[in-house]
Amino acid sequence: MKIPLSHPIRIDRRDSATIVTINNAKRMNALSQSVVASLLSILEEINDDPSVRAVIITGDGPKAFCAGADLKERAGMTAAQVRRFLRDLRLIMARIEGLSKPVIAAINGFAFGGGLELALACDIRIAAKTAFMGLTEVRLGIIPGAGGTQRLPRIVGFAKAKELILTGRRVSAKTAYQIGLITGSFESENLLNEAIVLAEEMALAAPLALRQAKFAIQQGINVDLNTGLELEQKAYEVLLPSEDRLEALAAFKERRAPAFKGR
Repeated sequence: MKIPLSHPIRIDRRDSATIVTINNAKRMNALSQSVVASLLSILEEINDDPSVRAVIITGDGPKAFCAGADLKERAGMTAAQVRRFLRDLRLIMARIEGLSKPVIAAINGFAFGGGLELALACDIRIAAKTAFMGLTEVRLGIIPGAGGTQRLPRIVGFAKAKELILTGRRVSAKTAYQIGLITGSFESENLLNEAIVLAEEMALAAPLALRQAKFAIQQGINVDLNTGLELEQKAYEVLLPSEDRLEALAAFKERRAPAFKGR
């Protein structure tokens, strides 16, 4: 995947992990129309690439992960253009959630509005200790429009999500960790390396098993326990005839690392 340095999205490979960087630090890595269109295309390509075992999403520069929508651009858009833009944003979030490999948000700085919604769609969120985040839309006369009202309660709980969304409050990485919004905070200079270590740990697992585990968790959280257990059983049964499962058993017997092929 060759992308010019001036492109709104930068792609880097680290072994089995792909780092997707929003590449517009001068505009606080805001979600412009060009950024959104590029993300949609790149995420589809990543999903179809079997060599990618895990994905890291981050922002360029030390200040911002993603400050949300590009408000200067938004001011010149018609109502119809805004609706199309929000449709594409929601499609990005759904694409991230549905990606066949785990996605880590490395929140390197400000993550506000759509920027935090982008992180909420990821499987795991870690942040720099200097990062701040929040769904600040009510202070702009709107509400979160790319899934924030639905994903945040599922992550931090109903009452805390209401408090954060209805006040538009910005919280520090320390507070975000305390309420379960992120799973870890690190010094800024170490954040990406920590994300890579996490991605590499996931890459040791069988690709099909990662896909089915992610599916079982995401689908099961929205149903009752018995239905969730049935979903888990079906996800497990998908793996029984897989070559990777047999390879894992053989590798264990032979005391070696398994060589998974994703089939």
